[in-house]
Amino acid sequence: MKIAVLPGDGIGTEIVAEAIKVLKVLDLPFEMETALVGGAAYEAHGHPLPESTLKLAQASDAVLFGAVGDWKYDTLDRPLRPEQAILGLRKNMGLFANFRPAICYPQLVDASSLKPELVAGLDILIIRELTGDIYFGQPRGRRVATDGHFPGAEEAFDTMRYSRPEIERIAHVAFQAAMKRDKRVTSVDKANVLETFQFWKDIVTEIGLQYPEVTLDHMYVDNAAMQLVRAPKRFDVVVTGNMFGDILSDAAAMLTGSIGMLPSASLNSKNQGLYEPSHGSAPDIAGKGIANPLATILSAAMMLRFSLNQVAAADRIEAAVSKVLDSGLRTTDIWSEGTSRVGTVEMGDAVVAALAK
Repeated sequence: MKIAVLPGDGIGTEIVAEAIKVLKVLDLPFEMETALVGGAAYEAHGHPLPESTLKLAQASDAVLFGAVGDWKYDTLDRPLRPEQAILGLRKNMGLFANFRPAICYPQLVDASSLKPELVAGLDILIIRELTGDIYFGQPRGRRVATDGHFPGAEEAFDTMRYSRPEIERIAHVAFQAAMKRDKRVTSVDKANVLETFQFWKDIVTEIGLQYPEVTLDHMYVDNAAMQLVRAPKRFDVVVTGNMFGDILSDAAAMLTGSIGMLPSASLNSKNQGLYEPSHGSAPDIAGKGIANPLATILSAAMMLRFSLNQVAAADRIEAAVSKVLDSGLRTTDIWSEGTSRVGTVEMGDAVVAALAK
């Protein structure tokens, strides 16, 4: 089982180190190779996604990814910014389906910004289409400068587009996921305003007819955002486009108490996947040893389940995380009075210890 390890920038190196520590204790035949990505790769190679890193990722069964980005790179021309690395990996590896679970652990109900009765038992799966929509539309904008900014420009634009095959395949993924859950799919669009999403809605409806056991409903994105904070447990599987999925999944993350708890998986048609925490590189806390590694550790569990066919090992990691939360250990982002505050390394060590029991 070949894993490309791409820690990236900021807290990425710290949290990935803890996930690797957890993977190693499983005593499975992993072959791990580490490479630079993001700002770290730009500093070393002049590009956020060097050819050698891309080739390693493409040749691996799965990619364990940390985070990329730092404010100091904001003045770079857009193609050279660290965030372009993740877009390049998605495009070149064909990673079209992003799974972002939003699960509120019972131990963290009080950490949510919503009332406990609204989030207790919360278990949503947001499935975001990753390779179409406005993020990949052409042209990407009109500039009068080459540094990624627009001094003196009169306009800028990005085109939103989807093809039928792109929508069909993500719809199938959503309905198949729902068949293993509560058999409910909510398709989120803006069909009342955007032709692109009327097209989306029509095709998702067509695909839904192939899954008669699954209940399908449609919701405009603005209403979906409202319902996520009003009645989040009304959702089971949510399927939506690239931009809406980006926004809604981060909003759903905060229902659980902290984005530091949320893993994600990005898969292609071969179940080759890239696994990363839903949060970013957090340069403001990088190097302080306080970042929450649990989202990355849980992403490693998703990697075992979806790409490496090691379901029992994935279950063990998720059970170990639950045991650690039961013990009262918390990083700063999920700490509350009456619990014990620990750092990044200590939290990783606690998961390792729980696995050994």
